[in-house]
Amino acid sequence: MQQSGHPSKPATNEALAPLPADRRVFRTIDHAALWFSLGVGLLVMQVGSFLIPALSMQQALLAIVLGSLIGAGLLGWVAKIASDSGLASAGLMHTVYGRRFASLPILLNIVQLIGWGTFELVVMRDATVAIGRQSGVMKDAWWPILATLIWGGAVVALISGSMVQLVRKVIARVALPLVVLSLLWLTWQFLAVAFDLGIHVIWDRPGQGGMGVMSALDLVIAMPISWLPLVADYARHGKTGQGALRGTWIGYAIANVWCYALGVLVALVLPSADLVTALLLAQGGLIAVSLILIDEVDNAYGDVYSGAVSTHSLLPRWGVRSWGMVVALACTGMALVLPMHSLEPFLLMLSSVFVPLFGVILGRLAFGANTQKLLEDAGNVHIVPVIIWIAGIACYHLLPLVLPALGSAIPTLVICFVATRLLVRTR
Repeated sequence: MQQSGHPSKPATNEALAPLPADRRVFRTIDHAALWFSLGVGLLVMQVGSFLIPALSMQQALLAIVLGSLIGAGLLGWVAKIASDSGLASAGLMHTVYGRRFASLPILLNIVQLIGWGTFELVVMRDATVAIGRQSGVMKDAWWPILATLIWGGAVVALISGSMVQLVRKVIARVALPLVVLSLLWLTWQFLAVAFDLGIHVIWDRPGQGGMGVMSALDLVIAMPISWLPLVADYARHGKTGQGALRGTWIGYAIANVWCYALGVLVALVLPSADLVTALLLAQGGLIAVSLILIDEVDNAYGDVYSGAVSTHSLLPRWGVRSWGMVVALACTGMALVLPMHSLEPFLLMLSSVFVPLFGVILGRLAFGANTQKLLEDAGNVHIVPVIIWIAGIACYHLLPLVLPALGSAIPTLVICFVATRLLVRTR
């Protein structure tokens, strides 16, 4: 109980203050392990399968490699800024857009993080039910509800612990080796099927149309870009900016290429409306998918943790862990009632907001800006960056109508970056 005569200590807003140097412990390998693990997921494979049969295998792989390198490179760039400054995503938004206006993108970020966390739980639930039904144990109607509650409970349990310890001791040492072995096994199995069918036939199979390479590039970039509002919340724990850049870029790019390509391969050799069912048909698929499913928990955890950091930035009276519990419970409740549908438009809609948002942030902070000074001097609204961001959202949606061959993500990012460099005065 607080003693009489002593005022209560004001809540510290950890999301808006630079992280102290003694708490910045992530090395390059920690960043790489974290982002490889976050880049692996059944959801990523499912999105990869969307590229087929519209594209040929050659076109799909081209889009996957380019999109992964670009998207992961953007993640790495933001990670470097966060590591150099010690700021979370909310702090970067305050620095660039002003204290009061930053609440809007932070709120949008919270909404999309709850949405992503919910989708991850739905993916894990559906995969669990598919595994259970193949094993002959999950035939009752209430099994999906139980599976949702189990995975939601796992996220709640993880969010109550230390994020740094989770990354360094659980993900890097335990989860990462298991998920790599699972991916190697599934890749080997489906490549064997491809060679049995005739790899040259699959390689030379033409696309059926309906999606161009640039549109596919947007879809591939959408996945790493969906992590842009989260990356700083983890990268601020990095010892050096260069380590955060290299680890994040390499780790995520490898995982994204691998999972998208595996999704394409499965769709080519074993077409199925349900990717998990197709994966389970592989020899040893049950064990491999189960291990990937366990690794999927850290994706949901990543959304919940960052959602908690962002919410704490707006309402600092509760700490990150307390808000994490609230966000995890909200995701679990929504997963009980939310059907998984319209995934591609959902991803592209999120990109339309966060591609220009971070194009402006990169344009403002990417080349050695004094983020501490800018954060201290941040006014209520920085009108020029706000206008560029809003115009960038419009640009993202108009470009496919005017110049469909160019796609949306890359041109919008470049326009916002260049406009910010030219129009926003640098101190």
